[in-house]
Amino acid sequence: MKILWVSHLVPYPPKAGVLERAYHLVKELSRHHEIHLLCLIQKSLLAPYYPTVDGGLEEARRALGAFCASVEFYDIPKENRKLGKPRLAVESLFRLHPYTLNWLKSPEFSQALSKALDTVDFDVVHFDTISLAPFVELCAGVPYVFDHHNIESHMLLRRAHNETQPLKKAYFFQEGIRLRHYERRYCQQASLNITCSQVDARHLRGLSPAIKTAVIPNGVDVGYFSPDRPHKGGSPRLLFLGTLDWYPNRRAVEFIAEQIWPLLKERIPEVRIDIIGANPPQQILALSRSDPDFVVHGFVDDIRSYLNNAAAFLCPIADGGGTKLKILDALAMELPIVSHPLACEGINVTDGIDVLFAQRAPEYVEAITRLLNNPAMAASLGKAGRQLIQTQYDFRQIGKKLSMAYTEISNSSDKSAPCVASQA
Repeated sequence: MKILWVSHLVPYPPKAGVLERAYHLVKELSRHHEIHLLCLIQKSLLAPYYPTVDGGLEEARRALGAFCASVEFYDIPKENRKLGKPRLAVESLFRLHPYTLNWLKSPEFSQALSKALDTVDFDVVHFDTISLAPFVELCAGVPYVFDHHNIESHMLLRRAHNETQPLKKAYFFQEGIRLRHYERRYCQQASLNITCSQVDARHLRGLSPAIKTAVIPNGVDVGYFSPDRPHKGGSPRLLFLGTLDWYPNRRAVEFIAEQIWPLLKERIPEVRIDIIGANPPQQILALSRSDPDFVVHGFVDDIRSYLNNAAAFLCPIADGGGTKLKILDALAMELPIVSHPLACEGINVTDGIDVLFAQRAPEYVEAITRLLNNPAMAASLGKAGRQLIQTQYDFRQIGKKLSMAYTEISNSSDKSAPCVASQA
């Protein structure tokens, strides 16, 4: 099969979140099919990893070109104008489409997509986010698929519910309501909608029972994330990681610093924590300067040594959507996890078996204390987590499942039929 993978980002390097999922799915699909990549450039995703964006693009082109038939990158026009995103956020209040569908629009990218479809007889077009929906009108006669890393309207409405600032709350609410309307329209007409979990699939089918879904979960490179846990001595170390300007991660690390950490230090004075992630908030940096046990590292290229040396992984994320690859990576490394239930949403963990759940700060402190005082319990959680990853979340198995889904679409599709989303 020939698959055109249309992406809102350059799926490289596979270091975190959406980049990790996209890279591994493309790589695994390439074992079975011919993949052509057509990508927009989100410079903010490349910047933490490379001295220059151009250097990052060169490395990404080489790495992705090793297993893709073609690789093309294009700028996002809205990101190249002054105050591009804030201006578009205001302008979108007065436009037909919401912000989520406006920010990637590009005449140059439309031309590139049209040229690719005219040049190669593709069996399936993969759109890696609902934000690319305005481009589906170019796919007449070719089955197309949406990959939903999150159900964006659900995530926006959840964010509106949690927001305390009235103007932001109102903006997120109207964006979520408007986007839900378009998700219903576009997703009904797609040949398939891929979600990361059954939870997300239910949210999507709740918009319309006519929406076809398949769960292709986030996964782990189980060879790369393989535990090598040394004999630990000295002060126990906790770990939190995630890009720290992404609002669910920012709120979580602020919750750690402001609510969990003071209580935990009273209970276990010798405890330390490593905070890993690009763009940490200023108040978090300030705490790290005043408290040598609260260590902020910023971006770290290889997190495995921190996962191996931590006594527990702390994840009080109570917002956002999709499934958290940081949770999957920690499970793969046999690291005991103390997490908000929402952070594990869509992952088949069980409280007390392969994870400990907590919601309020005292509950986190109690769970962490239990783990540090009971090494056998911590080891049992870790081994159960690794087994779960090996049986359900190995990217090799997930890639085969996605390949089979696309083969079924190609075999059942009538390419002579139009495949154009109806206009709102």
